[in-house]
Amino acid sequence: MSDTAEAAAGRLEAGTPAPAPGSVRRVLRTPGGAVGASLVLLWVLVATLAPVLAPTDPFAVDGPPLAGPSGDHLLGTDSLGRDLLSGIIHGARTSLVVAGSVAALVAVIGTAVGLVSGLLGGWLDDVLMRFTEALQVLPRFFLALVVIAFFGPGLDRLILVLGATSWPLLARVVRAEVLALRHREFVDAAVVGGASRLRIALREILPNAVPPALALLGLVVAQVILIEASLGFLGLGDPNVTSWGTLASEAQRFLRVAWWLTVFPGLAILLVVLALNLLGDLLVDALAGRR
Repeated sequence: MSDTAEAAAGRLEAGTPAPAPGSVRRVLRTPGGAVGASLVLLWVLVATLAPVLAPTDPFAVDGPPLAGPSGDHLLGTDSLGRDLLSGIIHGARTSLVVAGSVAALVAVIGTAVGLVSGLLGGWLDDVLMRFTEALQVLPRFFLALVVIAFFGPGLDRLILVLGATSWPLLARVVRAEVLALRHREFVDAAVVGGASRLRIALREILPNAVPPALALLGLVVAQVILIEASLGFLGLGDPNVTSWGTLASEAQRFLRVAWWLTVFPGLAILLVVLALNLLGDLLVDALAGRR
């Protein structure tokens, strides 16, 4: 886990009150929040509309090799004459598919483990937390390398291994929230009213426990994008799709003669990861009552 994610978990894990209705809106009105949200929204729109926005197919040879940025190719072409802008746009779609799928798995697994652990307690809580801690220290990047070495590259394998190993942070935060909420007055009122244990968990505790944890998803997604790009940079990405890491890897041989091949994919990774970290950190502070 990165230092940023660890610090965010520490700010939320002690249990936080339900967020004020305007806290998220206040974050989005700050300069950092507005920039982060705008860049994330732009990334999602570009990835979603990739077939429409991309000038050509990212694998199509559409111009002279190593042509610099021009009117015909706004970001230049690679060593085979493929349009770099099309590659970056379709690379945004690849990163969004991986990040979105992993985020969905992390949200489901982390919430379920944290909720069960916090509500039931006892030996089950001990077992789940020890398993969570053991999983948390696993180096996800090297685990992904092992999976790819055994089963070959593929987005489905990458999504499964990252989704199965990235949820401990959310589980810890959800558990802390559940422990802080289960003895609150509104929960006691539901118990007195005869509500079942399942109804209390799903209707009373879960809606209040999940929002602070979900604020950390931006930090988790940023780490996932970096891992996916790193694997592509090492030549271990899915050969059937275009990714920013693969584009940066192919540019290594032409650093001195084609600067655009490195600069533009690297800039895309930088902006998206920076935006997700910035927005996630601000949301964590807001939901922890610091903004």
